[in-house]
Amino acid sequence: MKELESVLQDRFELVFTDKSLLETAFTHTSYANEHRLLKISHNERLEFLGDAVLQLLISEYLFKKYPKKPEGDLSKLRAMIVREESLAGFARDCQFDQFIKLGKGEEKSGGRNRDTILGDAFEAFLGALLLDKDIKIVKTFIYQVMIPKVEAGDFEMIKDYKTHLQELLQVNGDVDIRYQVISEIGPAHDKMFEVEVLVEGQSLGSGKGRSKKLAEQEAAKNAVEKGLDSCI
Repeated sequence: MKELESVLQDRFELVFTDKSLLETAFTHTSYANEHRLLKISHNERLEFLGDAVLQLLISEYLFKKYPKKPEGDLSKLRAMIVREESLAGFARDCQFDQFIKLGKGEEKSGGRNRDTILGDAFEAFLGALLLDKDIKIVKTFIYQVMIPKVEAGDFEMIKDYKTHLQELLQVNGDVDIRYQVISEIGPAHDKMFEVEVLVEGQSLGSGKGRSKKLAEQEAAKNAVEKGLDSCI
């Protein structure tokens, strides 16, 4: 925890008063379960709290930043910002992945790199920060770590490429669009899927992702960016 405290102080000027809150935020259930006799607390309750304050602050930011966007667009953008993969990215940016306490089995199976665990730890940290300080400090941290990427357009640029591809292809009538899994690599808890998009049986592009849906979106994106005229 000393190294983590150093990172927080050096990078974010944060010093926790209650060190136990910080330790709990970075303790995964697998570690707590392996040390039951020590009655160690894990981070699930803090994650619950952190998720709530994150949703509130990101909602407030988007509401003020985009006064003309309808509720539906704001909800979609918020969902992209606070989704598991995004939060895992923020956790890595903050070096949080280095400090999570995992059980031996979870560590061996690659848990330290799993988006679910990293995203949960990021939210748990926000919950701990709220309890140790106040919502203003949490807001400052979020604006320091997350908002620059939002304002750079990292999340607004994410589109529903499957719908976009369908609209482009079907402008002159219906066509047969199918997504086919080419390969699945990795253990069940950490698979990588590769999918290709087929139009009237012809491959227009392929993509990879941690889920079939993400791989399909990536395949559609690649097809759109490649230029449909040269593909059909």
